Amino acid sequence: MRTPSLLIRNIHTLVMMDADDTVLRDAYLYAEDGEIRQVGSGSARLPKAECVISGRHSVAIPGLVNTHHHLYQTLTRAYAPAADAELFQWLRALYPIWARLDEECVHWAALAGMAELLLSGCTTTTDHHYVFPRGHPKLIDAEIEAARRIGIRFHPTRGSMSVGRSKGGLPPDSVVQGEARILADSERVIREYHDPSPGSMVRVALAPCSPFSVSPELMRDTAALGERYSVRLHTHLAETRDEEEYCLSRFGRRPLALLEDTGWLGRNTWLAHGIYFNRREVGRLGRAGVGIAHCPTSNMRLGSGCAPVLSLRRAGCPVGLGVDGSASNDSSNMLAEARQALLLHRLQHGAAALGVRDALRMATVEGARCLGRDDIGSLEAGKRADVALFDLRGLGYSGAGDAVSALLLCAPARVETLIIEGRVVVAAGDLRTVALDGVLARHRRLARKLVVTSL
Repeated sequence: MRTPSLLIRNIHTLVMMDADDTVLRDAYLYAEDGEIRQVGSGSARLPKAECVISGRHSVAIPGLVNTHHHLYQTLTRAYAPAADAELFQWLRALYPIWARLDEECVHWAALAGMAELLLSGCTTTTDHHYVFPRGHPKLIDAEIEAARRIGIRFHPTRGSMSVGRSKGGLPPDSVVQGEARILADSERVIREYHDPSPGSMVRVALAPCSPFSVSPELMRDTAALGERYSVRLHTHLAETRDEEEYCLSRFGRRPLALLEDTGWLGRNTWLAHGIYFNRREVGRLGRAGVGIAHCPTSNMRLGSGCAPVLSLRRAGCPVGLGVDGSASNDSSNMLAEARQALLLHRLQHGAAALGVRDALRMATVEGARCLGRDDIGSLEAGKRADVALFDLRGLGYSGAGDAVSALLLCAPARVETLIIEGRVVVAAGDLRTVALDGVLARHRRLARKLVVTSL
């Protein structure tokens, strides 16, 4: 399908997120075929376009990039028995419910979570799906169908769990799979869906869940499969003290040493959480170029701790942001996540420790680096036309002196206009690709059914 040419003109403030941290006033952006061709400011003669949008009252930023999520969890938000639990207890409370997931649940859960992401200014999301109840092998397919339907740029990761309780793992045996089956389906998903081309709307990664739910053998075999197909690797690591104690007891190694032993310490890997790394480990991660998906809201909600984000960034790790699962956040709002990151690290290290633009950089260009993408994350000629515009006339921004700072210092607002691959996905604050009321009605019915039938 051909993408019409696009001109956004008279933009109040445009934040490029380029290497020079350029901010333009009275700016314009022109795109053709989903690619940014021109960005500038002032009274330059503007190119003609089939679609013209006024940005007179807007601040424009690159579309936000979500580097870690569990979309199926939108069906189990604010689940009372897990409301005040830490990670392992929280998982044990929710695994029996997730064991009832099927393709219908995952599809509508993904649509709801993706809609929430889009309305927060997010244009690219990953998802870590690792729960595969027996008889439902195509849950990743259901998510990809949802992403195509709603129009978001998608990085699904084929997750896995192979070590259930009977083998000393945390998850129940009903949601784990045999390792041969996991590897075979991982290869199928890559072959069917992975598109490495510039501007790709779907790229696949491989993502064994965690040290307490997979074997070192599966980690090694997954790394080999990822290298064979040149796809990225993702997993949870160093999220809690419980995980650290499990690894020391079971494997005689800290989580990062286990990761290195299985061939995962490299530039094609990005890790979720990364809270309990010591100073030497931070240095090793930086030298290896491993990315980190920082999930501040989830980490605070579960009482897990705070990742050493400032040290990781100084060491050379790209650090992106992730909303994490919607049963541990319990939302999918990327602008709110960037604000949480800003506030959390200022609380820990002082008001000057993390600037507004640093937090926005983590939510855009550094998130893109975690996903191995150099075609998104900034508003420069040659990049994809993924743009989020926020209307500065809203109540929450009234009285704000600096448009860029207002995005994170003021209350998170709904995006006014969202453009992905040069196509308008949100206009006047409303989602244009799916009927949101219908999605939510179906989503609520499935959530009620899932929880009630699991009790």
